[in-house]
Amino acid sequence: MDEKKLSHVNEQGDAQMVDVGGKQQTERIAVAVGEIVMKPETLQMIRDDKIKKGDVLTVAKVAGISAAKKTSEMIPLCHPLALNYISVEFNFDEELPGVRITASVKTNGKTGVEMEALTAVSISALTIYDMAKAMEKTMTIQNIHLVEKRGGKSGDFVNE
Repeated sequence: MDEKKLSHVNEQGDAQMVDVGGKQQTERIAVAVGEIVMKPETLQMIRDDKIKKGDVLTVAKVAGISAAKKTSEMIPLCHPLALNYISVEFNFDEELPGVRITASVKTNGKTGVEMEALTAVSISALTIYDMAKAMEKTMTIQNIHLVEKRGGKSGDFVNE
Protein backbone atom coordinates (compact mmCIF):
# COMPACT_ATOMS: atom_id res chain seq x y z
CA MET A 1 0.00 0.00 0.00
CA ASP A 2 1.36 3.40 -1.02
CA GLU A 3 1.52 5.93 1.80
CA LYS A 4 0.63 9.48 0.84
CA LYS A 5 3.22 12.05 1.81
CA LEU A 6 1.82 14.41 4.42
CA SER A 7 2.00 17.81 2.77
CA HIS A 8 1.99 19.76 6.05
CA VAL A 9 5.07 17.92 7.37
CA ASN A 10 8.64 18.42 6.16
CA GLU A 11 11.40 15.79 5.85
CA GLN A 12 12.25 16.19 9.56
CA GLY A 13 8.63 15.65 10.61
CA ASP A 14 8.08 19.31 11.50
CA ALA A 15 4.89 21.17 10.64
CA GLN A 16 5.13 23.47 7.64
CA MET A 17 2.87 25.51 5.41
CA VAL A 18 2.39 23.82 2.05
CA ASP A 19 4.12 25.52 -0.88
CA VAL A 20 1.30 26.28 -3.34
CA GLY A 21 3.50 28.40 -5.61
CA GLY A 22 3.46 25.87 -8.43
CA LYS A 23 -0.27 25.18 -8.30
CA GLN A 24 -2.68 26.49 -10.91
CA GLN A 25 -5.00 29.31 -9.93
CA THR A 26 -8.66 28.24 -10.25
CA GLU A 27 -12.02 29.27 -8.91
CA ARG A 28 -12.46 27.70 -5.47
CA ILE A 29 -15.81 27.38 -3.72
CA ALA A 30 -16.69 25.80 -0.38
CA VAL A 31 -19.96 25.44 1.52
CA ALA A 32 -20.13 24.46 5.20
CA VAL A 33 -23.03 24.04 7.59
CA GLY A 34 -23.63 23.72 11.32
CA GLU A 35 -26.32 24.01 13.96
CA ILE A 36 -26.87 25.61 17.31
CA VAL A 37 -29.52 23.86 19.37
CA MET A 38 -31.45 25.69 22.06
CA LYS A 39 -34.69 25.73 24.02
CA PRO A 40 -37.77 26.76 22.02
CA GLU A 41 -38.15 29.90 24.14
CA THR A 42 -34.59 31.01 23.35
CA LEU A 43 -35.20 30.44 19.65
CA GLN A 44 -38.37 32.53 19.85
CA MET A 45 -36.51 35.36 21.62
CA ILE A 46 -33.92 35.38 18.81
CA ARG A 47 -36.64 35.25 16.16
CA ASP A 48 -38.50 38.14 17.81
CA ASP A 49 -35.27 40.16 18.20
CA LYS A 50 -35.75 40.36 21.98
CA ILE A 51 -32.26 39.34 23.12
CA LYS A 52 -30.89 42.19 25.24
CA LYS A 53 -27.48 42.25 23.54
CA GLY A 54 -29.09 43.19 20.23
CA ASP A 55 -29.84 41.71 16.81
CA VAL A 56 -28.31 38.25 17.24
CA LEU A 57 -28.34 37.10 13.63
CA THR A 58 -26.98 40.34 12.18
CA VAL A 59 -24.09 40.34 14.62
CA ALA A 60 -23.48 36.60 14.00
CA LYS A 61 -23.46 37.16 10.22
CA VAL A 62 -20.89 39.96 10.46
CA ALA A 63 -18.80 37.85 12.87
CA GLY A 64 -18.86 34.89 10.47
CA ILE A 65 -17.85 37.02 7.50
CA SER A 66 -15.05 38.65 9.50
CA ALA A 67 -13.86 35.25 10.73
CA ALA A 68 -13.66 33.83 7.21
CA LYS A 69 -11.44 36.76 6.23
CA LYS A 70 -9.14 36.10 9.22
CA THR A 71 -8.96 32.30 9.03
CA SER A 72 -5.21 32.23 8.31
CA GLU A 73 -4.63 34.22 11.52
CA MET A 74 -6.43 31.57 13.61
CA ILE A 75 -5.49 28.30 11.83
CA PRO A 76 -1.68 28.19 11.79
CA LEU A 77 -1.03 26.41 8.48
CA CYS A 78 -3.77 28.09 6.41
CA HIS A 79 -2.71 30.42 3.61
CA PRO A 80 -3.96 34.03 3.68
CA LEU A 81 -6.44 34.35 0.81
CA ALA A 82 -8.11 37.17 -1.06
CA LEU A 83 -11.75 36.14 -0.84
CA ASN A 84 -14.16 37.14 -3.59
CA TYR A 85 -17.39 36.28 -1.78
CA ILE A 86 -18.60 35.23 1.65
CA SER A 87 -22.19 34.45 2.52
CA VAL A 88 -23.55 33.45 5.93
CA GLU A 89 -27.21 32.44 6.09
CA PHE A 90 -29.44 31.36 8.96
CA ASN A 91 -32.57 29.19 9.02
CA PHE A 92 -34.77 28.66 12.03
CA ASP A 93 -35.52 24.99 12.66
CA GLU A 94 -38.32 24.22 15.10
CA GLU A 95 -37.45 20.51 15.10
CA LEU A 96 -33.91 21.02 16.47
CA PRO A 97 -34.99 23.49 17.94
CA GLY A 98 -32.36 25.98 16.88
CA VAL A 99 -30.63 27.73 14.04
CA ARG A 100 -29.01 26.10 11.01
CA ILE A 101 -26.03 28.05 9.67
CA THR A 102 -24.72 27.88 6.09
CA ALA A 103 -21.55 29.62 4.91
CA SER A 104 -20.39 29.86 1.29
CA VAL A 105 -16.96 31.19 0.34
CA LYS A 106 -15.39 31.83 -3.08
CA THR A 107 -11.96 32.83 -4.31
CA ASN A 108 -9.73 32.53 -7.34
CA GLY A 109 -6.53 31.06 -6.02
CA LYS A 110 -4.09 28.21 -5.60
CA THR A 111 -5.64 26.69 -2.49
CA GLY A 112 -9.17 25.96 -1.31
CA VAL A 113 -11.54 27.84 0.97
CA GLU A 114 -12.88 24.93 3.02
CA MET A 115 -11.36 26.23 6.25
CA GLU A 116 -12.77 29.70 5.64
CA ALA A 117 -16.30 28.31 5.24
CA LEU A 118 -15.95 26.10 8.33
CA THR A 119 -14.55 29.02 10.34
CA ALA A 120 -17.45 31.27 9.28
CA VAL A 121 -19.98 28.69 10.50
CA SER A 122 -18.10 28.08 13.75
CA ILE A 123 -17.72 31.74 14.69
CA SER A 124 -21.32 32.52 13.69
CA ALA A 125 -22.50 29.75 16.03
CA LEU A 126 -20.23 30.96 18.84
CA THR A 127 -21.54 34.50 18.37
CA ILE A 128 -25.15 33.30 18.63
CA TYR A 129 -24.18 31.52 21.83
CA ASP A 130 -22.48 34.62 23.20
CA MET A 131 -25.41 36.88 22.34
CA ALA A 132 -28.01 34.54 23.89
CA LYS A 133 -26.10 32.95 26.80
CA ALA A 134 -27.77 35.22 29.37
CA MET A 135 -31.03 33.58 28.30
CA GLU A 136 -29.68 30.02 28.09
CA LYS A 137 -26.31 28.49 28.86
CA THR A 138 -27.24 24.95 27.72
CA MET A 139 -27.17 25.70 23.97
CA THR A 140 -25.20 23.15 21.94
CA ILE A 141 -23.14 23.77 18.81
CA GLN A 142 -23.07 20.67 16.61
CA ASN A 143 -22.73 19.07 13.18
CA ILE A 144 -20.28 21.58 11.72
CA HIS A 145 -19.05 20.07 8.47
CA LEU A 146 -18.10 20.68 4.87
CA VAL A 147 -21.01 20.16 2.47
CA GLU A 148 -19.14 20.70 -0.78
CA LYS A 149 -16.03 22.12 -2.34
CA ARG A 150 -15.28 22.91 -5.97
CA GLY A 151 -12.10 23.63 -7.87
CA GLY A 152 -8.49 22.69 -7.52
CA LYS A 153 -6.40 19.67 -8.41
CA SER A 154 -8.38 17.24 -6.22
CA GLY A 155 -11.60 18.20 -8.03
CA ASP A 156 -15.08 18.61 -6.71
CA PHE A 157 -16.37 17.05 -3.48
CA VAL A 158 -19.94 16.68 -2.25
CA ASN A 159 -20.56 15.33 1.25
CA GLU A 160 -23.54 12.99 0.83
